[in-house]
Amino acid sequence: MDLRADLFIDGQWRPGSGGERFDVVDPSDLSTITGFAVATEADCMAAVDAAAAAQESWAATAPRTRSELLRAAYEVLTDEVETFAEIMVRENGKSWSDAMGEANYAKEFFRWFAEEAVRISGDYRLSPAGDKRIVVDRAPIGVSLLITPWNFPAAMATRKLGPALAAGCTTILKPARETPLTAAYMVDVLDRVGVPKGVVNLVTPVPTGPIVAKMLARPEVRKLSFTGSTEVGRELLRQCADGVISASMELGGNAPVVVLPGADLDLAVEGALLAKMRNGGSACTAANRFYVHSSLHDAFVERMAAQLADYRVGPGLDRDNQLGALVSVSERDKVAELVDSAVADGAEVVTGGHAMEGGAFYEATLLQGVRHGSRITETEIFGPVTTVVRFDEVDEAVRMANDTEFGLMAYVFGEEREAVAVARRLESGMVAVNRGVVSDPAAPFGGVKQSGLGREGGFDGIHEYLEEKYIALTA
Repeated sequence: MDLRADLFIDGQWRPGSGGERFDVVDPSDLSTITGFAVATEADCMAAVDAAAAAQESWAATAPRTRSELLRAAYEVLTDEVETFAEIMVRENGKSWSDAMGEANYAKEFFRWFAEEAVRISGDYRLSPAGDKRIVVDRAPIGVSLLITPWNFPAAMATRKLGPALAAGCTTILKPARETPLTAAYMVDVLDRVGVPKGVVNLVTPVPTGPIVAKMLARPEVRKLSFTGSTEVGRELLRQCADGVISASMELGGNAPVVVLPGADLDLAVEGALLAKMRNGGSACTAANRFYVHSSLHDAFVERMAAQLADYRVGPGLDRDNQLGALVSVSERDKVAELVDSAVADGAEVVTGGHAMEGGAFYEATLLQGVRHGSRITETEIFGPVTTVVRFDEVDEAVRMANDTEFGLMAYVFGEEREAVAVARRLESGMVAVNRGVVSDPAAPFGGVKQSGLGREGGFDGIHEYLEEKYIALTA
């Protein structure tokens, strides 16, 4: 496979100006795939210069032209979907089915925002006093810095690139150092379909934090879209404050699952497996805490444990494996340490509970007897670990579900009317009722509390990259 492993600045692939590279590692066997170019401060400033120089002409490009370029990228990704998936498997470690799921999901953002590019609306009306015509226009916000995580290296990038490009913004994409190859592949696709030079740039700065801060200090940068931890998000918001930069933040999660009395147990287990095990649990939307009513608790634990015990774990290029590796040994060890701390706090391992040899693998695991308020219920696990807490009263379950600084995703299983009533009480930007997956390019994705600011996807997604301008005309 021919892998791009350089920076992309002003329409050109180039090695970093310092000549250094960092290793991209396959977490399934810990081998080095390739060395990726390190972006110096000078490289990143050149990317800002290129994006700024291209901004005026890209903003003036006809919406139909921007739309057709995004649609063309979607078509290429459709034709090359297995290549797209294989790159993710190799550098991220996820299973083949998860990688194919992400590849198909990611490309849909280009198709969705290709359609939204030609539907940017404004407003025109007579003022109440009758003395003026109120015209409201929407214009591209400008140069946009897009920072993406390692867990969904494709979908998190297209979910930002799609609306930014559709709106008429030039971009600088900064992927996670664990997964730069997926980002480089997508940038290459955009280049192949004819996106003009300077409109999309790719950098991988080392050291990351100080150089990102210097990019945000540039007055040309008017937008930051970040997906990652709440801790890093807080620091980036502080940096954005100095330049009053518009910031969209998709931050950490601690998703509760509430299984109500009267829930369909088959449906609840099926949905719970999707909510927990999608992407091996390494998802901000992943189910983190399972609150199961006492009347269903034992049967739920038994069925979930039986399903998880049968999971095939191994390298993602073996397409029969259901659970791949975590992205690194350090991430695997974080998961193992969380499980150990839960056991020390009184939890019982029903199935799994061990790291595996040969790569960054961890067994599909279920813990029961977990205490609400223990460390594992307050930490985003980011791995294939199910933690079950028993409850007796619905009000108690709602209280425990809301007992977190996060509010990205929640799940409820039960009779529909009661489940919807509980969903309305949960402090979460998104709630799934009797289903395990909600993500859709046509839906607004985002959280409340310390899980973020703004929305990605849906009709809202493109507005994050647009500013309103009011023009007053004589009536």
